[in-house]
Amino acid sequence: MPLKQQQRHIEIMDTTLRDGEQTSGVSFSSSEKLTIAKLLLTDLNVDRIEIASARVSEGEFQAVKKITDWAKENGYIDRVEVLTFVDGDVSVNWMLEAGAKVMNLLTKGSLNHLTHQLKKTEEQHFAEIAAVLKLAKEKGLKSNVYLEDWSNGMRHSKEYVIHYLDFIKDQPIERILLPDTLGVLTPRETFEFVSELVNQYPDIHFDFHAHNDYDLGTANVLEAVKAGAKGIHLTINGMGERAGNASLASAVAALHDNMKEVKTSVNEKSLYSVSKLVETFSGFRIPANKPVVGENVFTQTAGIHADGDKKNNLYFNDLMPERFGRQRKYALGKTSGKANIENNLKELGIQLADDDLKKVTQRIIELGDRKETVTQADLPYIISDVLDSNSIEEKVQVENYVLTHSKNLRPSVTIKLTIANEIFEENAQGDGQYDAFMNALKKVYESKKIALPQLTDYAVRIPPGGKSDALCETIITWMHNNKEFKTRGLDSDQTVSAIKATQKMLNMID
Repeated sequence: MPLKQQQRHIEIMDTTLRDGEQTSGVSFSSSEKLTIAKLLLTDLNVDRIEIASARVSEGEFQAVKKITDWAKENGYIDRVEVLTFVDGDVSVNWMLEAGAKVMNLLTKGSLNHLTHQLKKTEEQHFAEIAAVLKLAKEKGLKSNVYLEDWSNGMRHSKEYVIHYLDFIKDQPIERILLPDTLGVLTPRETFEFVSELVNQYPDIHFDFHAHNDYDLGTANVLEAVKAGAKGIHLTINGMGERAGNASLASAVAALHDNMKEVKTSVNEKSLYSVSKLVETFSGFRIPANKPVVGENVFTQTAGIHADGDKKNNLYFNDLMPERFGRQRKYALGKTSGKANIENNLKELGIQLADDDLKKVTQRIIELGDRKETVTQADLPYIISDVLDSNSIEEKVQVENYVLTHSKNLRPSVTIKLTIANEIFEENAQGDGQYDAFMNALKKVYESKKIALPQLTDYAVRIPPGGKSDALCETIITWMHNNKEFKTRGLDSDQTVSAIKATQKMLNMID
């Protein structure tokens, strides 16, 4: 039997905290940086993290100090890296004060940058680099070097790149980092350029750093690894300046599924949770169709796909949601078929006769044609409406309410509620009208010794360009018995739409 091919380990360096923070409008606090750094190294298990640029600000210094203190205590300090500059002893001293041990020295990888930005000769630049690397080694630091604008260097000044590599290979460095700084490379060029250097300098550890300006970041990462790169640089959610960097989730999933000869240390099950945390801290929203971590990427919408899922998984691929700690969902809308509806009903524990199922399906299609969003939580109400049945009746109704809001006074609410033909009235105050409504509601349910679900998210939407009288949709996410579900209400008044969404919730738990 042939020997099984040994998998080649690819180092993953996450640079969300350095390059990713260059996303327009994004700035992490020192505490947020520390939290993300911990998750990247412990939960996600990336090999290395690049956390900052030296000399940027006092706040950046304090953030790096927090991370390095934690990393030293927990054995991660050699996996924490900082971008530094060819500036004599300035960056080196900054590193020493911050407690960092690995520096990624930014140098020029194209003759264009060297000539027009630094306005120096090769000899001058190389001499200054050598001096910094010598000092860093004397001070006990490890060094990697970036070749800034390397991709254009290979395109337009390859002779300079080769001269540079002939010089740097004899310097005290661990790795050479090859960035496609402007995101210009095609996959073919990436493979050719990286292959050429790997073949010419087989003893050097090359990393590849992709940007996504042409949406080719993930493809270029795969080609670089195929060509022999030993490490790749990625960011959570593809964060980074301009169009961002290659996305960690996309690149890792693509490597695991398409290049069986390589492996990474990344824990796929943590990709989604870390992605969502970074989204929260950064305010940089994940597109719903973002591969692996987007909200819609494991949602089947077309009925034919849902039907195929039941027939030997005809519409499944290797990107199974369970790999990433997620679940497959079946959307409801105008393209929904019977299989989509059945899958959602099954999760609710509801079974319908074929004739009834056809009627419900038709009703959902009609709502979809009117651009209505139909959720799983809406199904019991659609069923009740379509079938004119009492099988799912509204036992809880908000009969009346009075909402008051006055300057310098806390909002108050009086409600009249019917629960299984029993009438309750309560009043309460709150920090807002809806908060006051919920406080009054809690009084009613406390009297019945029933715990209400926890509200975990509250979202309000109006149509783009809507006027002050436009319909307002309130979508509330609840947690009940360790299960999460959503309800929504529609009204021209935001508070009323929230009350309607809440009434749906009350009937779902009753």
